[in-house]
Amino acid sequence: MSEMELTADVLVVGAGPTGLLLAGDLATAGLRVTVLEKRAAESNLTRAFAVHARTLEQLDARGLADELIATGRPLGSLRLFGRLRIELGNLPTRFPFVLITPQSNTERLLQERALKAGAVLVRGAEVTGLRQDAEGVSLTVREGGSTVVHRARYAVGADGVHSSVRDLLGIPFPGESVVNSVMLADVRVDREPDEAVTVGATEAGFAFMAPFGDGWYRVIAWDRERQRPDSDPVDMVELAELARTVFGEDFGLRDARWTSRFHSDERQVPTYRSGRVFLAGDAAHCHSPAGGQGMNTGLQDAANLGWKLAAAVRGWAPDALLDTYQTERHPVGRAVLRSSGALVRVALAQNTPARALRSAVSTVAEHLGPVAALGAKQVSGIGISYPAQKGSHPLVGRRLPDLRLAVDAPGDPSRLYEALRAGKAVLISNDELSVADSWADRVVTAAPADPHGKLRDTVLLVRPDGYAAWAGVDPTRGELRTALGQWLGRPAD
Repeated sequence: MSEMELTADVLVVGAGPTGLLLAGDLATAGLRVTVLEKRAAESNLTRAFAVHARTLEQLDARGLADELIATGRPLGSLRLFGRLRIELGNLPTRFPFVLITPQSNTERLLQERALKAGAVLVRGAEVTGLRQDAEGVSLTVREGGSTVVHRARYAVGADGVHSSVRDLLGIPFPGESVVNSVMLADVRVDREPDEAVTVGATEAGFAFMAPFGDGWYRVIAWDRERQRPDSDPVDMVELAELARTVFGEDFGLRDARWTSRFHSDERQVPTYRSGRVFLAGDAAHCHSPAGGQGMNTGLQDAANLGWKLAAAVRGWAPDALLDTYQTERHPVGRAVLRSSGALVRVALAQNTPARALRSAVSTVAEHLGPVAALGAKQVSGIGISYPAQKGSHPLVGRRLPDLRLAVDAPGDPSRLYEALRAGKAVLISNDELSVADSWADRVVTAAPADPHGKLRDTVLLVRPDGYAAWAGVDPTRGELRTALGQWLGRPAD
């Protein structure tokens, strides 16, 4: 095969949650997708346990949310450290909670979806070279002792903190280590904790415990006085001692099947795009584990990028649509880095003024409803919005709730996130829906369930990722056609 022949439309490097969601979206859209994964087998390393509300909404738009929820335990609040608790029960969503389930469950469902849709997964594939030109991207890959070249129109590096794609592009990854010598262990316990997620922080350090659901628990802990290299083994006596200090008891930690040490960095690339290559997830940003936002932020990257790449490959993407991935997602990554970093620094506060600040922050957050509500929306992802042009309708750029839709025939979607399962935009209007006929391959049309409700005079165009692309009050047919053309390209006829 000639190097210049396309082997796929998009190459995705990395078979973690971010890469698998992206691959599933692209394959569902009918694109040829190859996922290149360096690991020869699935990893047993699970660091992420929290699946937030906005991520569950995205999974709902792919028909996966209910199945994932069945694997874990929903929590109506999230305790970050000390007395600071973020209440999630009042979030305006079908999922007013954080789901506690090991990352492996999320990966399993996303991998099954991607493979069922036609994505090709190549394990034991190490990317060693990258070249791009005006027509596509060529990746040199070491597979089973042989070197092969994969070529596609676009490539996405979703290959984690130590991204080969990022390194080959020469993109810097500035930042710093926020906490070193963090201990990880998968253990059995003699007594199960009362809470699904057990979190504590004292002057001695912090500790976190979460269940895998099969009798094993993941423990993550940091001892302020015992800072050791990542290569040093984890001492179970030390781990139990720290647990007693932080939690008040050690729950009888025993029988570790796996231990490790790592350091947590705060880093972000300056650009998420280099020509025809994009970075997503931990390859683009990494932050402290406070708030459990790392995996969720990566999944949101994938949801944002997937439909834009599909539009570009199909040839109807409006000018500069791919550039909006940078303008929309880079600020989100920066905000998560800052907020999670602030939380972990307050949690690790050692001097007296800093400890007093931690106590004050906890007390204020407990008693100021608006502050707590804002925190819940940001941590859950519900409150994230994207920039809109000046003069746009107030809904533009905002995440939309699961609007109820009119059902005219059996099988019609009854709510917005069911309609989004087609992988297309959704046009919601009480009339003028026939204007969208020329874009039928790119948009689903529906009427609101309540024709006299808040949207009675509003026409709403929803992007495939659930954000408002355009909205207008009683627009003319010409205005609506202009909006459809702006977001969905030239009509098919």
